Amino acid sequence: MTAILDLLDRPPAPDAAWDAARPDPASSGAAPYRLYNVGSDRPVELMRYVRLLEEKLGMTADIRLLPIQPGDVPATWADIDDLARDIGYAPATPVEVGVERFVAWFREYHASRQPAA
Repeated sequence: MTAILDLLDRPPAPDAAWDAARPDPASSGAAPYRLYNVGSDRPVELMRYVRLLEEKLGMTADIRLLPIQPGDVPATWADIDDLARDIGYAPATPVEVGVERFVAWFREYHASRQPAA
């Protein structure tokens, strides 16, 4: 969340180096926008997320492992180089804390949308 708030103080400007022959999908030569990947620069195995969610939700996932599917990637993580360059971003929230906060938000969000008894 801090990265998003920090970016509010730095509105994007058109990129003078933008080249239509070799476009950078994260910026623009005319419209002032900039896309950033906000996350951790270290991969976390999917099953680690699943186990953390199980722990925080207090339930066991029904896991059905399948062969790799079209569009699946064997490994991925956030490339935060642009964000680090522009606002000095460095991830500081451990995955355990992030999952715990997400579960708390998810529960609160859905509880607030239940009809009053």
